[in-house]
Amino acid sequence: MDQPAQDSPILLFDSGVGGLTVLGELRELLPQAPVIYAADMAGLPYGAKSEAEIAARVAGLLGRMAERYQPRLICIACNTASTIALGMVRDVLETPIVGTVPAIKPAAKMTRTGVIGLLGTEATMRQAYVDELEREFVGDCTLLRYGANNLVALGEAKLRGESVDVDDVARAAAGLVLQNHGERLDTVILACTHFPLLEDELRQAFGEGVAFIHGAEGIARRIVSLTDGQDFARSAPDFAVGTGELADFQRLAPAFARYGIDDLRAF
Repeated sequence: MDQPAQDSPILLFDSGVGGLTVLGELRELLPQAPVIYAADMAGLPYGAKSEAEIAARVAGLLGRMAERYQPRLICIACNTASTIALGMVRDVLETPIVGTVPAIKPAAKMTRTGVIGLLGTEATMRQAYVDELEREFVGDCTLLRYGANNLVALGEAKLRGESVDVDDVARAAAGLVLQNHGERLDTVILACTHFPLLEDELRQAFGEGVAFIHGAEGIARRIVSLTDGQDFARSAPDFAVGTGELADFQRLAPAFARYGIDDLRAF
């Protein structure tokens, strides 16, 4: 494969701004890599959409973005989009694609009580891909699943600088612990890139005895692995693009600024 141009970007795609958790980890490992962050703000929330709608939307958007920005690699920094559309996107694009999948394997190694919680969107919870991960890695453990779509909006609100009530977070996630064996839960997988934004509130809601795990660091390491040996150089500052109204997207400017992105554009 030909060496990409030095300023060829890594495209980080998410339904909203949860993928900033992945960007943060990537900055630690590849600070020199040019990045375009793409947020499908007009498509939020993905968790309440049908599989067909998500697959068509993600594949269509990424096709247009790949053509416009010529990225060296695309990361789908969204569990819902990855579990539904990853195969389709890989079929239609020649660009290397990194997906985001629930961290079930490491959680099964972490748990002491044998009861693991999987917290994601409703759409992620019902995917056959998650069933396969459970069959392969859960073993003798018990996996409790809960689709907490309301946590997405709370994570976005927190990034906008709005006050988020711990009680609201606790209510949105309560269905996880109210299941059979929920009282023995000691490890929770945050299977949505928005959810680590609320880790402090979730820790208060679940109590100090519960450990949280998410995949952002692992995703960043995978990107590093796939771009090993490539040269990086910025020819311009990194920027973010968002679908929908630019004015709405620009309200998130302070959040992006914390990750070194000051230029927000409409897509």
